[in-house]
Amino acid sequence: MSTTTPSRQAAAPATDLGPPPPTRPLRSWGDRLLRVWGLVVLVFLFAPIVVVVVYSFNDGRLLIAWDEFGLAPYRAMLERPAIRSAVTVSLQVAVLSSLLATFLGTMAGVALARRPGRWTYWFIGLLLLVSVTPEIVDAVSLLPWVVFLGSDAGLTAFNNGIVRLVVGHSLFSTAVVSYIVRARLVGLDESLEEASGDLYATPLRTFRRITVPLAMPAVLAGYLLSFTLSLDNTIVSAFVQVSGSTPWPVYVLSALRSGLRPEIAATSTVMLVLTLAALGLVALVLRRSGDSATDIARTMGGG
Repeated sequence: MSTTTPSRQAAAPATDLGPPPPTRPLRSWGDRLLRVWGLVVLVFLFAPIVVVVVYSFNDGRLLIAWDEFGLAPYRAMLERPAIRSAVTVSLQVAVLSSLLATFLGTMAGVALARRPGRWTYWFIGLLLLVSVTPEIVDAVSLLPWVVFLGSDAGLTAFNNGIVRLVVGHSLFSTAVVSYIVRARLVGLDESLEEASGDLYATPLRTFRRITVPLAMPAVLAGYLLSFTLSLDNTIVSAFVQVSGSTPWPVYVLSALRSGLRPEIAATSTVMLVLTLAALGLVALVLRRSGDSATDIARTMGGG
């Protein structure tokens, strides 16, 4: 009778947990160098702005010669009539040109998004032409045109410096608003507008109650961006402005001949704060509308 001997090999417990988790490699010198380089670029870009803000509190006679800390430049900004007039003209033109550009750009953006056709490519090409044309070319071509309208054609409104500045500043801004509004509406479904038509709403009522609220974040963003673009428009302003309606950028250029004073830096700081506030409102409006950070960047860029 044969007997079988049990195997002496013991079963190994199931302890195979797979390969060990990968260890995070130490940060390479390339990553550190990239971070340092990014910091250097940021310092290079923003250091001049910081210098202007700091020197706006200089009580000295000239901007480049630091005397002592004080608020005299801000008081001079309010007391000197030339500075007050230049700032008032810039703000007035920025508000009016932004309204004009927003109205025209919104109408164009809605038409491009909701009524596309063969004309769309031609119109977008014209908008691109306005966007890429050098500003000096726009200024040189705009000057004889407004002179012709004001003198030869008898349209005396174009002899007014504010009217000239508003028209000049709204040219580029209209294209920007058109891009932004079109980008907003192209990404939205037309079902709500179609449902409004199915409920026998007139096209005007549908536009006012449905299309405009849908496009409103982009409209507000376009208005605020147009406002900031108008504040620092220098080349067109220098060509079309007339005596008594000198905007702030042109005043700064003329001040270079006699030497920059600290009140120039003080007013520039105020303009910088207004610009940053406008851009902050753009981001806030788009964030309130439910857009993500990527959508905000795309909307502000017109993509």
